[in-house]
Amino acid sequence: MKIAILTLPLHTNYGGLLQAYALQSALERMGYEVSVLDKIRKPKVQIPFSVSVKRLIIKFILRKNVAPIGQLEDYKRRKKRNTNTWKFADKYIHRHELDNLGSIKEDDYDVFVVGSDQIWRREYILNSFKCVEDAFLGFAKTWNVKRIAYAPSFGHDVWDYTPEETVSIRALLRLFDYLSVREESGVELCMRELGLTTKHVADPTMLLTAEDYKVLIKNTSKSSGNLLCYVLDMTEEKQQEINAILKEYNLKPFTVNANVEAEWDSDKVSVQPPVEQWLRGFMDADLVITDSFHACVFSIIFNKKFIVMGNSHRGTARINSLLRTFGSEPSSERLAKLNELRVEGLIFLSNALCQR
Repeated sequence: MKIAILTLPLHTNYGGLLQAYALQSALERMGYEVSVLDKIRKPKVQIPFSVSVKRLIIKFILRKNVAPIGQLEDYKRRKKRNTNTWKFADKYIHRHELDNLGSIKEDDYDVFVVGSDQIWRREYILNSFKCVEDAFLGFAKTWNVKRIAYAPSFGHDVWDYTPEETVSIRALLRLFDYLSVREESGVELCMRELGLTTKHVADPTMLLTAEDYKVLIKNTSKSSGNLLCYVLDMTEEKQQEINAILKEYNLKPFTVNANVEAEWDSDKVSVQPPVEQWLRGFMDADLVITDSFHACVFSIIFNKKFIVMGNSHRGTARINSLLRTFGSEPSSERLAKLNELRVEGLIFLSNALCQR
């Protein structure tokens, strides 16, 4: 059976990469052939022959600088920024590159699994796909395929789809064979806005164990400290809070990320550190300070204490749901709950795939 995972495009986001890897791994361990749908990285830029000749003359005969072509220049910057994260994706994730979801044929896959990450967050859909309906398998609405939603997230607890989009989404989700979401707020949104019952399941990264992730980092160098600071959106207020925490704990701080998102609209290009080094940070840390959902998740997986900094821009409903389930302190009870939800998630997927 061939399965396609539909998630947000893979780039510098550690959580996005690892949730795709984890869901793919869980499905492959069940014996299925799995691909992760992803955007083609290099743009297909068509340059008229006359323009190409003119550019060559200016560059090599007149010895003058040639202004870069927009899309290609953007690709070069993304390629540099994603040097390490794309390397991880190419090594561990079975990507099916495509221009758009409309290029997929009905007989390419038997099953489509939508999830996880914020694949159902409207603003992210509009930045990633041709239309809102694509994130709900609108391109495959007439096909005879199995449809499963595993832990997709709306990103927050507010319904921001238009009335017209809501009608389309409701119709498309009614075609799904199995529905689940990642947050309690997602269960409530589906019932209140769509009249649909969904199951609350764990993030795909939690389908694997800490030992599974240690295999990925066995050849990665030890972190430079034991207090991991992973803050996506640094502010003066957050920095003051971090400074206060550093005074309280006798720990050595370290970071494992470049400020890549802040550079997307600038000429500066930093290289995001390797995924493996980011993972290693959680194994080495005695304490984690973060405003990231997936940093909280991996603190839980490695059973580490973590301190959460609010990040309303990225959505607090996700982290609040996580904290209600696991708390922020390491304990045997937390590990037991994690194992319980891991088993539940795997059973959900197994039942969804086995039942006709």
